[in-house]
Amino acid sequence: MAVIETVPHVVFKTRVRDESIEGPNPYRWEDKTTADLFAGKKVVVFSLPGAFTPTCSSNHLPRYEELYSEFQSLGVDAVICVSVNDAFVMFKWGKEIGAKNVFLLPDGAGEFTRKMGMLVDKSNIGFGLRSWRYSMLVNDLKIEKIFVEPGFADNCPTDPFEVSDADTMLAYLKGTDPAGVSAPRLAFVG
Repeated sequence: MAVIETVPHVVFKTRVRDESIEGPNPYRWEDKTTADLFAGKKVVVFSLPGAFTPTCSSNHLPRYEELYSEFQSLGVDAVICVSVNDAFVMFKWGKEIGAKNVFLLPDGAGEFTRKMGMLVDKSNIGFGLRSWRYSMLVNDLKIEKIFVEPGFADNCPTDPFEVSDADTMLAYLKGTDPAGVSAPRLAFVG
């Protein structure tokens, strides 16, 4: 197993609002690199199986959104949600959820997720390749702490949601590592 100490270099295909574009879709494509998002910053990242899915929509994203100001008060520059969905899906999901603070980062081709070692097959529920649920604290491109949900496997019959939640990450940042969490400091990739 290789140890991942820094976030992998990836170019993300994002859409950004551009007031110079007229019409109902004033957005343009903009490439964002891993360095653009993480260099010189303290960032909380959480990854989930998909936009519009039940746990992701009812708890995972909304709770990070709710606690955003607390993360900021602890020196976090950004909170990023990564999903193997395209920019259009992530935009629509964020709009429907009312996400204002968490940056929804599309990993449409799953390159970042694959390089993180978190890409799993969820064909058993019709998803195809998606991200395993995890969260991490990234400090200037270095992975300081990662919480990976138990049971990592292709076609896992369950969707564990025990340690990648906002409250676990907040407790870690406050220096009160959650009871019962024995997550590694670094991500391990097979």
